[in-house]
Amino acid sequence: MVDVPTLVTQAREGRPRAVARLISLVEGASPQLREVMAALAPRCGNAYVVGLTGSPGVGKSTSTSALVSAYRRAGKRVGVLAVDPSSPFSGGALLGDRVRMSEHASDPGVYIRSMATRGHLGGLAWAAPQAIRVLDAAGCDVILVETVGVGQSEVEIASQADTSVVLLAPGMGDGIQAAKAGILEIGDVYVVNKADRDGADATARELNHMLGLGEARAPGDWRPPIVKTVAARGEGLDEVVEALEKHRAWMEERGVLGERRARRAAHEIETIAVTALRERIGSLSGDRRLGALAERIVSGSLDPYAAADELVAGLTQES
Repeated sequence: MVDVPTLVTQAREGRPRAVARLISLVEGASPQLREVMAALAPRCGNAYVVGLTGSPGVGKSTSTSALVSAYRRAGKRVGVLAVDPSSPFSGGALLGDRVRMSEHASDPGVYIRSMATRGHLGGLAWAAPQAIRVLDAAGCDVILVETVGVGQSEVEIASQADTSVVLLAPGMGDGIQAAKAGILEIGDVYVVNKADRDGADATARELNHMLGLGEARAPGDWRPPIVKTVAARGEGLDEVVEALEKHRAWMEERGVLGERRARRAAHEIETIAVTALRERIGSLSGDRRLGALAERIVSGSLDPYAAADELVAGLTQES
């Protein structure tokens, strides 16, 4: 058994081994996970969570690393969750973003963790919400969550971040992507990276045009800015940080930040409850109640929806 209170105290002191151990307990769905979350709860709610998403090859890891540098110059303590595809053999993170962000490895004010999706859709790892809580409680001022390379439908980051950054790059089909629904509807800040390439201005113009065709905005509503960067050289990242801080201030002024965090918590509760219910139903695979209900469906005396209602009612009574 792990000494959870000691681990939480050490994580709060900034000890990376303690943070790593807590996140490992989260990823492994440890029996002590409830104790961990209960110990972390009073210490959460201070970090600003920024999600970075976009198609493969737009420079998410490079941009994340450059943002870490920009925030560190401002004296912020930074946590990074880099979500990678899973190895089909070990289930571990396949790309290992910590290798690509090695310049920050020796900085005690930065914690970087690669997490595997393990088959979870949406661009994030299933344990990401709890891992965010660990970094929040560990005293990170800013948490950068980098998704895997995503397409149109993988927009889960929008439900997990305070501010969502969508990255594009010229010459990668993003001109067509800009006309599609999905990922480009979730951005609070848009970044055209690799702006030193031909077509960067055209990509920015087309994106601006598509945003103008979107839903009508009332006076005072947030209009997502478009920032051009060359992340590999650190160009434009201060402007990205400025845009992020403006969005944060706008949300705080209008109460939007609290609303987003409340929705995030509600989604987290729902996910945990549904997962627990699914596990309980899965354990009934050899249960005679399930078999009896199945026989009644086959005989025509019961329909599947009524059977499911009976099963849920039985499970509710047991709890």
